[in-house]
Amino acid sequence: MTENLDLFGDAPASPPVAKPTARPAAGDPENKKPVGKIVQPWTPDAALQALAKQLPPNLYFGTSSWSYPGWHGITYDGQYTESLLSRKGLRACGQHPLLRAAGIDRGFYGPIPLADYLNYASQVPEDFRFLVKAPASVCDAWLRGPDGAGRLQNAAFLNAEIAIRDFIEPATSGLGPRCGPLLFQLSPLAGMADDGPAFLARLDAFLAELPALDRAVTPNACYAVEIRDAALLTPRYIRMLRERGVRFCLAARDRLPPVQRQAAAQALMDDGAPGPLVLRWMLREGRSYSMAEQAFSPFDKLVDEDAETRHAIADVVVRTLRAGQPAYVIVSNNAEGCAPLSIARLAEVIAGKLAT
Repeated sequence: MTENLDLFGDAPASPPVAKPTARPAAGDPENKKPVGKIVQPWTPDAALQALAKQLPPNLYFGTSSWSYPGWHGITYDGQYTESLLSRKGLRACGQHPLLRAAGIDRGFYGPIPLADYLNYASQVPEDFRFLVKAPASVCDAWLRGPDGAGRLQNAAFLNAEIAIRDFIEPATSGLGPRCGPLLFQLSPLAGMADDGPAFLARLDAFLAELPALDRAVTPNACYAVEIRDAALLTPRYIRMLRERGVRFCLAARDRLPPVQRQAAAQALMDDGAPGPLVLRWMLREGRSYSMAEQAFSPFDKLVDEDAETRHAIADVVVRTLRAGQPAYVIVSNNAEGCAPLSIARLAEVIAGKLAT
């Protein structure tokens, strides 16, 4: 294995989006309750409750944000606005038997005040965990125009001082024991990715400047990095993360190879020293965010199921759980159409594999 060998190879093209299935009865307009000021949790059936009891306590399923009115009859009992769900829906999510984590996506778009982190923590049980994204100010190499294209290089890219001030300190102080992975999701690097050794040296220097996490304050936190340029996902990259005590974020999404191939990187990361799994199921390879949004909105049903990815994720999760490590699995509506329903299907597969 050479230093520059891609661990994964090329990914196959994704299949076309399937036709939507019939909307579940719980989402029919006549079953919806009026908008209120308090978000009521959905009452799960006995089968879902039983499924949750089959899963180990170190498995943390979560959704990528939670402000989706289409989740009526799935997570929420009633029809609510996005604004209300953004502010008050988290408490209801925390009462769903499978949802024991959440991704705070808004952190990527700008620093989150300490008061907001404290508010998030106050809405969920003690065994709930958050995956928090670092702001684009330190994770995007480019200053982008309205069309998303990079215009100028970002001078603050991988600036540890800004990351500590605007992200690490408020997130850890506000979330405390509920703080899980602190994720540096690096945007596509464009030409900067052409010189892999130079970029990895820069990333290594950045990670070296991050403060050690205080286990007395955040006993469950860890740093993680998600890269969107497949050419950089090499053994050298994985070894660098290991040396810095930073976790590889396995991301099922566009631009990256499928989970089955990324599993090789996860295995290298855990070789001889297993650690937490940080996994995000976002998109199918070859399908953009805007394509998925258009195809799947209002995110109230599974539209295009991806059984192959589901089973591949389950395999990685089961391997992590059997090693005695926590698994953080964050799922987006854009994976299959409805994140809570994707999680329920994934939980069934994992429970089955754990039982064998």
